Amino acid sequence: MLLKPEVEYLRQFCIRVSASEAEEEDENEFYDAINDGLGSPGSTGDNCLTFNIPTGNTHRRNSSGSSSGVDEAQETKHVVVVTEKNRKITTHPDQQSGTMISFKSSASTRKRRTRIPDKPNYPLNLWGIMKNCIGKDLSKIPMPVNFNEPISMLQRVTEDLEYSNILDTAANCSDPCEQLAYLAAFTISAYSTTAIRAAKPFNPLLGETYELDRTEDLGFRVISEQVAHHPPMVAQYSEGKSWRCWQEFTLTSKFRGKYLQIIPLGSSTCEFNDSKNRYTWRKVTTTVHNIIVGKLWVDQHGEMEIIGKGNAKGLKCHLKYIPYSYFGRDSQRRVKGVVMDASDNVKWVIDGTWDDQVQISPVIGDMGTTSNPIYKTGSPIQAWKRVPLAPEAENYYNMSTFACQLNEMEEGVAPTDSRLRPDQRSMELGNWDEANTEKLRLEEKQRAVRRKKESEAEKAAIEGRPYEPYKPLWFEKKEDPETGTVSHIYKGNYWECKEKQDWSMCPDIF
Repeated sequence: MLLKPEVEYLRQFCIRVSASEAEEEDENEFYDAINDGLGSPGSTGDNCLTFNIPTGNTHRRNSSGSSSGVDEAQETKHVVVVTEKNRKITTHPDQQSGTMISFKSSASTRKRRTRIPDKPNYPLNLWGIMKNCIGKDLSKIPMPVNFNEPISMLQRVTEDLEYSNILDTAANCSDPCEQLAYLAAFTISAYSTTAIRAAKPFNPLLGETYELDRTEDLGFRVISEQVAHHPPMVAQYSEGKSWRCWQEFTLTSKFRGKYLQIIPLGSSTCEFNDSKNRYTWRKVTTTVHNIIVGKLWVDQHGEMEIIGKGNAKGLKCHLKYIPYSYFGRDSQRRVKGVVMDASDNVKWVIDGTWDDQVQISPVIGDMGTTSNPIYKTGSPIQAWKRVPLAPEAENYYNMSTFACQLNEMEEGVAPTDSRLRPDQRSMELGNWDEANTEKLRLEEKQRAVRRKKESEAEKAAIEGRPYEPYKPLWFEKKEDPETGTVSHIYKGNYWECKEKQDWSMCPDIF
């Protein structure tokens, strides 16, 4: 137990650390070099975490759409968390076997691949391409496959579910604040492979779909569709045994010569079946550095708020992805955060790195004052630990085993499925010249369809006739009665059509 003088000392020390951190962030600069090692919580000040937490339960975006800063007009609450040094880390019983059942489930009878063909070494005139990209939206610029990895954005978004076993653990939590802490760990795990993967996924064609049914071994299935093209937008719906998730993913990106910034604009939702606890969040900003010269490296930075809805209304989690800086005290790729109840009391603390591991700790004591609370935590729990990549993964785009299985051929999928894209398949097989030819053909085919629709719409307007715009097959726009926002929601029937092998409604996009 801490004595009063010790409490006051820690409070003053942590406030000084917090002020110093704020100054560093104001002057933060992105540099050219970064350590290749995985991040882990640093030793400096690790027993004292500080937070400036915005009050209110709403998602924030600044004027640029980024989640990387606190609105100056937003009221914040200063929170200090004290942790014991040399703490023993425990693991939740549901997490003992490692991640995503480690592909060891005996329920699945199918033997899946564990890698893809090696990436060939093709020369590329980088300057000739990049000089035409500065200041432009990259989604509107034709790129050779040399910049890609052989999966589509639909499949890349599906990678968010690689560690879906964390959601299974969260679903079994009787304490909603503990459940939210595990959900926070799940959202962090979605960035685990981005630290060493800077290649661009294929832009999906309008109407392109992707399904992944891993019910037998991993306990979930997911369907995604490209529901809009300008701007590109992906709608996704996934369901496990005790949870369901959906998201609408779109982004804006700008190439600034030295770095590329990717700002997600959509939102994600997770609902647990038994409790009806529902949570929503927005992703943080991704920056790819050294686009022209030097080794590419990726950083995630910004603030994420996971807001409770439904039976979880009033709960929230505030996560801070700390940007890399030469002068920062925090370790690389650090994430820290707190879970707060409806009365804004901190109940759980999250600490870790977005590329390696996350620990969650329950709050066991409340010290300090109402205006400057100091919370003490108990023994941490390992909520997530990344599975190491295979030693030879650098030869095939640094993909994890799960990622390598995303583009594996499946029988009976819709004719619009990403696995059937000829350019993407050719690239995976190492036939890059053929892949570039197919990519141009598909893009021109899509442009021809768009020009035809624009012409039909113009003709209908001249004749005074109504013209029905493009509608996705598996998703439809609906308004959220709680927030009033409109987004694409899964309307069902995909898996039933697959069972009947009735794909008569699917467009010819390949």
